[in-house]
Amino acid sequence: MNSTTTTAKSIATESSGAPPVERRWMSIVFLQGEEADTVIDMIDRNGPEAAIHHLSQWDYGDETRDAALVNGYVYDEIPESPTDHVIRDDGFGYVLTYNHHFGYVSLLRRFDPVLAGTSDYVAPPARSGFEKRRTARRSNGLRL
Repeated sequence: MNSTTTTAKSIATESSGAPPVERRWMSIVFLQGEEADTVIDMIDRNGPEAAIHHLSQWDYGDETRDAALVNGYVYDEIPESPTDHVIRDDGFGYVLTYNHHFGYVSLLRRFDPVLAGTSDYVAPPARSGFEKRRTARRSNGLRL
């Protein structure tokens, strides 16, 4: 980033007075195996909108958001592989990703880390906290 870009960015931020809107994606549900096969069959029969409607039943609003934050299922970008089918439902903020070959289905929802009506920032879970935990001893593997 050059100095002109940095200056323009800081002026825009200062003049608006509000932090830039940051969007993240949180996992609502991830299915694989037989459970995913059922949903993939639904997609093939009735279309991806039917699957989004079906999987959105696992979305419990703030409870889902809080669980995703605690468990680390929050992403800056939509997690997808080159062979995934990605279907966006911009009306409700959902994204369906599925893969016939690998047999999985995932529903994500867009959310803003800044809570509505406040200036409180919802930070993603710290990944660096793991080194503070005591780890279990690992063995060298199975011994015969």
